[in-house]
Amino acid sequence: MTHRTPAETDLAAAHEAVLTWFDAHARGLPWRAQGTSAWAVLVSEIMSQQTPVARVVPRWRDWMARWPAPSDLAAAPTAEVLRAWDSLGYPRRALRLKECAAVIAAEHGDRVPCDEETLRALPGIGAYTAAAVASFACGRRTTVLDVNIRRVLARVFDGHAHPKGALTKSETAWAAQFVPADGPDARHVAWNAGVMELGALVCTSRNPACEVCPLAEQCRWLAAGRPAGDDPARKPKTQAWHGTDRQLRGAIMAVLKAAEAPVARDLFTASATEFDGGPDGTFDAQGAAHEAVETAILRVREPGDGQRIGRLIDALIADGLAAESRAGLHLPH
Repeated sequence: MTHRTPAETDLAAAHEAVLTWFDAHARGLPWRAQGTSAWAVLVSEIMSQQTPVARVVPRWRDWMARWPAPSDLAAAPTAEVLRAWDSLGYPRRALRLKECAAVIAAEHGDRVPCDEETLRALPGIGAYTAAAVASFACGRRTTVLDVNIRRVLARVFDGHAHPKGALTKSETAWAAQFVPADGPDARHVAWNAGVMELGALVCTSRNPACEVCPLAEQCRWLAAGRPAGDDPARKPKTQAWHGTDRQLRGAIMAVLKAAEAPVARDLFTASATEFDGGPDGTFDAQGAAHEAVETAILRVREPGDGQRIGRLIDALIADGLAAESRAGLHLPH
């Protein structure tokens, strides 16, 4: 795909428009505060993946108070880390962050490296996170490309409603030209953060507020009448949330996080009749650690789901998110 390249004067005008807007409208996110460590920025980036910022902020504050340095997290019990991750979703990210912390502590003197290539070699760190940390935490000139930035660039400079497909090397090279040159005023950092903020607050996927966009005069998409394009967010979901494997995995994890003692596998996989206690009251006798755990188990239970839930439990164990002993299922130690 061929991308359009703006004139230097148009690019300079775009820089001024975005930086001026960002200076006035940037959200006061805690990890943007002056003096925030690179580790704290890295944690915020991992937590914010596919998760609304409003949900991330309280979890991030608790996390940084508990584990202010990579070595602190590396030494923490896995069960404690998973409980602290709470409802952020995709708990494997918490495990990868703990692995990442261990490598930083052992191989980088407990300091997050600033070089993109070195960052990408850390567990769980991809191209976006490496560029974001190098930019926002270290002030490096990098090309940060999340879904928000890609959408803004696609609309303003290419005239497309949404970026086309997965990120490619050619799109990354094209986007690099928009990042201001490195300099003492750190305009390159503010540009990355500003375009991302613009995509999150104004140039949104479904209902962009073009009337207040600082790039409205330059936007090719707006000038063309905002033609519709393929929007992955608008495509119908192939499966409803209720009853999905992901929902059931989350419910199982909720049980293990709340349990005060190992939970028998049978409590997840038994039939409804057996779970209610059966003729001999076996399950009543085992019970759950407390009423909240029992309620969570009932939410997991679906008629005929026993074998499927057993498979999901095995997958959680394989992923390192759960463990099983003679006493029952529990979080990893």
